[in-house]
Amino acid sequence: MNLSLNEIEATAKRATRGAGYSWGQAEEAGKATRWLCAQDLDGVKTLARLLALGFAADPASHRPRNLDDLWHAEGDLCPLSVGPLLSDTARTQGAGAIKMQRVAAPALLLPFVSNAARIQKCALQIEFDDMKAVTDGARLSSPGSIPEKAQRVTISKVATRSLPREQQTRAHPNSDDWAVLNQFAHRTYAPATEESRLLGAGAGLSDND
Repeated sequence: MNLSLNEIEATAKRATRGAGYSWGQAEEAGKATRWLCAQDLDGVKTLARLLALGFAADPASHRPRNLDDLWHAEGDLCPLSVGPLLSDTARTQGAGAIKMQRVAAPALLLPFVSNAARIQKCALQIEFDDMKAVTDGARLSSPGSIPEKAQRVTISKVATRSLPREQQTRAHPNSDDWAVLNQFAHRTYAPATEESRLLGAGAGLSDND
């Protein structure tokens, strides 16, 4: 498949809403998925797998209980809940690292870490267990794939380094993953009624001949 980033963002947003997240979170998910695809990472697969987990049915169990030494929740942390918190706390975050426990689809944190790096005007490193990625707010250095779940995530300031990942203008998702997003997106469409069918048919029941 070969899709524009605009199409990726729009479908990801609608799919996230269809999965039960708020429109605000859905908008963030659309932007985050687009950002990952622009960095040549598989944002569509990452979001599809997250939505399939059904976290929106019990959001409180997947939000941090507090923002102290270790961010954790009753269940796995949802990046669509944690990510906006990273952006919100970026202006007040000091030199200390942010640590999290059990994060699902951790690749979706990368766009939010990038935003935090822009706000703080620095480079930030994010560690997913034994993997590391660095962003300065514009570019990214990371492995080609991020684990589906991370037991430990640490975000900290680092010296700026070469960030070689090339920006992409198109995305090439797997057709099965794209189908998952469209299945969730379909839930946001209003079911057809007799009235809407008649309106969509043009003349409806009238006969102008």
